[in-house]
Amino acid sequence: MSNQLVSAIIVTAGVNGYLGSCLGSLKAQTYPSLEIIVIDNTIEHNSVSELCRSYPGIRLFSNRKDLLYCEALNKGIAVSSGDFLLCLNDDVILERNFVAEALKGFEIDKKIGMVSGKVLRSDRKTIDSTGLFLSIWRTAKERGYGRQDRGEFESGGYVFGVNGAVAFYRRAMLEQIKKGSSGYFDPAYRIFYEDLDLAWRAQNRGWRGYYIPKAIAYHTRGGTVRQGKGIDKKYARKYLSEERHYDLIKNRYLTIVKNESWFSFFWHLPFIIFYDIFAWGYILFFRPSLIKKFFKKDGDIL
Repeated sequence: MSNQLVSAIIVTAGVNGYLGSCLGSLKAQTYPSLEIIVIDNTIEHNSVSELCRSYPGIRLFSNRKDLLYCEALNKGIAVSSGDFLLCLNDDVILERNFVAEALKGFEIDKKIGMVSGKVLRSDRKTIDSTGLFLSIWRTAKERGYGRQDRGEFESGGYVFGVNGAVAFYRRAMLEQIKKGSSGYFDPAYRIFYEDLDLAWRAQNRGWRGYYIPKAIAYHTRGGTVRQGKGIDKKYARKYLSEERHYDLIKNRYLTIVKNESWFSFFWHLPFIIFYDIFAWGYILFFRPSLIKKFFKKDGDIL
């Protein structure tokens, strides 16, 4: 596949200086046919522009406002040229052979439209994801999440989808599941669950995901969206702003409504309700202001 172009699309909010390390790891890739696109969501573009100038060949697109993750990725995909698209958070660092190894997953079967590598946390010992799965609670389940990497995920295999921080896609799949003018990722999501929604839509159209353990990346979990102490910590919602917590709750419901069959919905309903009891219990006791925001008339759902 060395003659097929890969477009790497990084969305950055300019937080904590992550972008430089991400770009450095892309520039060091062993795979030769690589296009790098940066979508700048910062309010002040100077620092990102200056950084990108130090890496020749990078295509930079600066937004007048923060488009958040989904709209920014849609913009990046629209201007890209690659046969395969690697969508990245800026708080990700790739091993030098990540692209070359991950591409091998697409060669296994023409219906593989998504490839996951082994994604470790910034300590390089803790697993962040070895593939995305759909849980019985109808949530996004990252296989191996928070466990020490002890070698139990060293075999490749099929997965439901890929983690949105390091998401490798076949363009043909994205074009087939694209929702008209809305784009590849649903802009209503803004951030969170966009990876599960896209994977579920793809699965419903006959596409599959695959895991390649030799494609290794490092992700600072929550580096751009969690408040200070929440980086790489469990129980993400505890560290989210009210706005992002709202997106987390809302987007799970959107994903179920958009993709679940009626039969499967009723089969999973007891598990959905059980999960919701705890989710809304947490909100009631620790984030009660979210209840009013969620049900207000001009909200995103109601």
